[in-house]
Amino acid sequence: MAASAGGGGDGVRRRGCCGGGGVGLFPEESFRSWSAYGRALLETGPRLRDRATARSLDSAEVNEVRGRSGAEMKRTLTWWDLIWFGIGAVIGAGIFVLTGQEARDAAGPAVVVSYAVSGISAMLSVFCYTEFAVEIPVAGGSFAYLRVELGDFMAFIAAGNILLEYCIGGAAVARSWTSYFATLLDHHPNDFRIHAPSLAADYSRLDPIAVAVVLLICLFAVLSTKGSSRFNYVLSIVHLAVIAFIVVAGLTRARAANLTADFAPFGARGIFAASAVLFFAYIGFDAVSTMAEETRDPARDIPVGLVGAMALTTAVYCVLALVLCLMQPYSEIDPDAPFSVAFTAAGMDWAKYIVAFGALKGMTTVLLVSAVGQARYLTHIARTHMVPPCLARVHPRFGTPVNATVAMAVATAAIALFTDLGILSNLLSISTLFIFMLVAVALLVRRYYVAGETPAADRNKLAACLAVIVASSVATAACWGAGGGAGWAAYAVTVAAWLAATLFLQCGVPKARAPRTWGVPLVPWLPAASIFINIFLLGSIDAASFVRFGVWTAALLAYYFLFGLHASYDTAKALAAEADAARVEEGARKAGAGA
Repeated sequence: MAASAGGGGDGVRRRGCCGGGGVGLFPEESFRSWSAYGRALLETGPRLRDRATARSLDSAEVNEVRGRSGAEMKRTLTWWDLIWFGIGAVIGAGIFVLTGQEARDAAGPAVVVSYAVSGISAMLSVFCYTEFAVEIPVAGGSFAYLRVELGDFMAFIAAGNILLEYCIGGAAVARSWTSYFATLLDHHPNDFRIHAPSLAADYSRLDPIAVAVVLLICLFAVLSTKGSSRFNYVLSIVHLAVIAFIVVAGLTRARAANLTADFAPFGARGIFAASAVLFFAYIGFDAVSTMAEETRDPARDIPVGLVGAMALTTAVYCVLALVLCLMQPYSEIDPDAPFSVAFTAAGMDWAKYIVAFGALKGMTTVLLVSAVGQARYLTHIARTHMVPPCLARVHPRFGTPVNATVAMAVATAAIALFTDLGILSNLLSISTLFIFMLVAVALLVRRYYVAGETPAADRNKLAACLAVIVASSVATAACWGAGGGAGWAAYAVTVAAWLAATLFLQCGVPKARAPRTWGVPLVPWLPAASIFINIFLLGSIDAASFVRFGVWTAALLAYYFLFGLHASYDTAKALAAEADAARVEEGARKAGAGA
């Protein structure tokens, strides 16, 4: 706790700072002394009710909240930058690592369909993100969107999973970077890792190269966003050239029998199980939405950048997966370096070096865009004081969030040092699918509900429709995850319930708001479909990953109830008091002028 002003008997030693001009970790009223903290804990229930129902305003996020960083981020990005950021964010470790694993063990040649399913899910989420990013162009991304539509509490739960997504995603890509670097030098990846036999098997291969790569990328992200953009699209152009080589050279060694002999050996269940894991390959586009605050014309640039990047990425993934399955029987595909081994098996051993080089380029851009995006998420979360506000500081010279960038880089490097890729990919998919589902729910709330204007009857209809859409999606995923023992009858009931709720929402509930500039088409069908497919893919992920997700969520809640709730509550009340005082002062000034 920070010491009380008078240094009384219940005062305690002041907490350390984390930069940003000497601001304590928690400078709010509840942390001034141990007695103040004790009183705050006793009020946890009322404070939780307040924060769970409190919703921010668009204008507050764009103006007041953004202003807490001191300096402004520089508006230097265009739709061209965003497209290349999107490509750089997404095309990386997933396609070069997970394709072989899922083709051999889960889907067979139908991994092409798995990529298409994941791509459709990602595109639905892209539409939802795009409308929010245009309407609320701030660095907070989905955290800011959920704070406006679903309230502080749900926004915090999402925020914790967003940060987990970025740390785990960056760590997974960094460890894959080491693997392909080893391939380029004709070594096994473990030749560059330190074995620590005293640790558990999944955490015993320490990866110092991954740590070094993460920290170097952090340096680029700190120095300049525009410079990072230029570096990113140069690397992305080289990367696309390598992908073009893989496609052309691979097709010269294609055998149609490899694709048609047994297209879906594991059936539909294998296709969807692979889709859930391969969603990892699409993660990263949400980082582009966090750059809205640095975009010159959000209404034009964000839709073109996000949708264009995702359409191109989905096409590239499906083509690459198709080429791989044409080159080798699925049972012979290598799970660790599928494209390199496929070219070696086809008598083109020299090509594996080009593949490894392209993979390294792709992973480097993924790490760069991830570093840029995750820092902007953390910056906006810190602006609300749910985490220490010193992390919101924007450097006045560089125009970048230095403290947040460094903090996320250190966390990512620590995970990359210890943790195996297999553990990381499944946990990452759960976290991301959960967040994308919440953003789709928030979009429906935004279109159909405006506080103080929507009649109670319409609000209740909306709540009922959302409850049925989510519940029917969960029931469908549960039936699928349990093995489908109830047969098609169960799916007929759950899907019919989803269709009925969505249809009633379209016909029986009037829209409360229309987008000002760019909006998602086919509302409510497109957001409802996003909710359904994201939850359905969650039902295909293994139980152990859900246990890890539950442990992380429990840790988030513990932090929130002990620290984040009270810090954000104090900040909200202080801002409300300042606004009331400003209105009183303005009224007195007008009265004096009239006299």
